[in-house]
Amino acid sequence: MKLNNIMKQARQMQSQIMQLQENLANEIVEASVGGGMVIATFTGQGDLVSIKIDPEVINPDDKDMLEDLVASAINEGLKKSRDLMSEKMGGLTGTLGIGMGGL
Repeated sequence: MKLNNIMKQARQMQSQIMQLQENLANEIVEASVGGGMVIATFTGQGDLVSIKIDPEVINPDDKDMLEDLVASAINEGLKKSRDLMSEKMGGLTGTLGIGMGGL
């Protein structure tokens, strides 16, 4: 009897995870660095959607600064995407009464 409940809960969780992944693909997070000079946009799944670079920051004599800004924007965007995913996943596992390490 208990095994049936566990299997039912596992199927329910699998379905909810699939729905969560679809939802995350439609969520957008942005990371802005350098006072908005570089903006990286990601989906909630961590896919890079776009990078916008203010023309004022494009200086052939200082490409290192631009590279640093782009790297910072990407890292911050990935962090925001991961945080969103963790938040959504935490809500999902909480509704099932399961902690993140509970399976």
